[in-house]
Amino acid sequence: MAITLEQAQNQLQAWLDASLKVSQKQSYRIGTRQLNYADAAEITRMIDYWQGQVDRLASGRPRGIILRGITPL
Repeated sequence: MAITLEQAQNQLQAWLDASLKVSQKQSYRIGTRQLNYADAAEITRMIDYWQGQVDRLASGRPRGIILRGITPL
């Protein structure tokens, strides 16, 4: 199942919200998962991941390797 741009944006926003709360030394819950200050590295990793997904989906570029200008030997 492909992820839509809207789904990726929602995930990114959830992790950004978690980052804000955790940076204020508060805990934050995403679904059944409780996050706290000790989870800051994972929160940052997930923000980076979802930002990449949003950027990729917003650009409209296809996934994978694109070959251009291949010269047969």
